[in-house]
Amino acid sequence: MQYRGTYIRVDLDAIAHNARALKASVAPTPHMMAVVKANAYGHGLVPVAETALKNGADWLGVAIPEEGETLRQAGITAPILVLGAVNRRGAEASARWGLTQTVFDPERVRMLEDAAALQQKTVSVHLKCDTGMGRIGVRTAQEARAVLDEIGRCSHVRLTGAFTHFADADGEDDAYSLEQIRRFDSLRAVLPRDLLIHAAASAAGQRYPQARYDMVREGIALYGCAPVNGCPALRPALSWHTEIVFVKTVPAGACVSYGCTWRAPKEARVATLPVGYGDGYHRALSGKAFVLIGGHRCPVIGRVCMDQIMADVTDAPENACRIGAPVVLLGRQGSETITAEELAAWAGTISYEMLLAATARVPVMFGPSPAAE
Repeated sequence: MQYRGTYIRVDLDAIAHNARALKASVAPTPHMMAVVKANAYGHGLVPVAETALKNGADWLGVAIPEEGETLRQAGITAPILVLGAVNRRGAEASARWGLTQTVFDPERVRMLEDAAALQQKTVSVHLKCDTGMGRIGVRTAQEARAVLDEIGRCSHVRLTGAFTHFADADGEDDAYSLEQIRRFDSLRAVLPRDLLIHAAASAAGQRYPQARYDMVREGIALYGCAPVNGCPALRPALSWHTEIVFVKTVPAGACVSYGCTWRAPKEARVATLPVGYGDGYHRALSGKAFVLIGGHRCPVIGRVCMDQIMADVTDAPENACRIGAPVVLLGRQGSETITAEELAAWAGTISYEMLLAATARVPVMFGPSPAAE
């Protein structure tokens, strides 16, 4: 049940548009993966997956088997790659739900073999190559051969793909990414030839056509955030809304919020909004962010509280500053827009984190933003 006016809205038509535009932009690459890990970057795991699959994606990418299990339980049959490592329980889940699992060491392969054998199933795996990201993956031909040899000893594990991930594809210098491509091509020389090969995610898919191989993994771009210049026209899919619950006029010198960090330089109108760091609106936004009220940018003043923030609405239209009036924290209102990238810059982080920021007590609704906003 939702009582207050703080919520996230996700426009699935924007997801559909972005999927089609990204698919066209990397043509003729045969496959596209929609990366839907972390609840589809905060946009809703199952609805986004279903939308992407209807609009050009033919693979899904998740971080953990639990996410793949949720997709299978929703009736999704498309191939799903678990991009992260698994323990024995995770291996059992990957086998049970028909997930393709990332491997990078003999131990992981044996876990999957044991799990699949007990269930009398075969599990597909993709070999992760660490060409410079420094997380998981084989780094040398010797390490790759060790994994291949272990797979060769297993009757319930089948190698169907290999991939790597770029560390600086959105950086200004191409040198590191080009070296990663060279290392990946070198490692591929020891692999079987009939594998699904992929390396590029959103940024590299646009910057390095030679890194598209058989599939591009679309993550942040799918949600409307362009990671590099030259992306197709994308539409942000997520907006964050709240409402005014109180408006007051304060005299010059009055303090607002904890620590008395803001004092009114002159008489000011202040609106209180029912959202705070308990909802995922970062405390780091204190005194830096703006919100949209009546199509006007209003500064967030004082410290962000757990459940409330205050905005200076002195310069906003008076008729827009009433109790119950709509407020946009992220998204468009009138001719003004606050982007995830802008919100991230105020908080000293990245757009990915801002899209994921909202906590569980913020409901998610699907559909375009209200016309009034």
